[in-house]
Amino acid sequence: MSAFNKLNNKFSRLWILAFICVASLSSSCSKTQSYSELLRDEEHAVNWYLAQKRVELDIPRDSISFETGENAPFYKLDEDGNVYMQVINRGSIGADGKAENRVSAGEQVYFRFTRSNILNMYEYGSEAEEGNSNDVVQTAAYFLYKNTSLNASTQWGTGIQMPLRFFGYDCEVNLVLKSYCGFVTDQTYCYPYVINVRYFKPEY
Repeated sequence: MSAFNKLNNKFSRLWILAFICVASLSSSCSKTQSYSELLRDEEHAVNWYLAQKRVELDIPRDSISFETGENAPFYKLDEDGNVYMQVINRGSIGADGKAENRVSAGEQVYFRFTRSNILNMYEYGSEAEEGNSNDVVQTAAYFLYKNTSLNASTQWGTGIQMPLRFFGYDCEVNLVLKSYCGFVTDQTYCYPYVINVRYFKPEY
């Protein structure tokens, strides 16, 4: 074989390898979802989850009017539908129908939670729970109510604070949180969660 043919064969093999690499990269890129596609998938998953529940679009006038328990409806808490709340336990309610032990801005609120990824439930049929509710060794997490600057508060997102508009310490709720109002760690990947939360007053 002439030197020219050898060189030509060598270039042909290199070109084929280069083509395979480019094709492989293109295939990988095509599997990477855009942010708008992630949001679309999140929306589908949340709609699927709520379709199996009772949903109320109107919020009751006072704390005592919220239905409670595992069969209670999920109340839509914000105009954009990023947060839905099911009340398990209202906590202490006064004779006037309003919650007692209310939390003031800047006060520390400890909470324990268990949560499951709704997108995984939607796509795979089940999802393991995570959180600190069932682990007495794990310390309760906390935030400062209505604080929007300290990482200790903002890392948990805004949705987890919304039930305290209606109830005080010692209440328990289930929340459906879209990523926009969820934990900061969930926002990049648009992970929605259903989360059980119990709120506690700090003991000094």
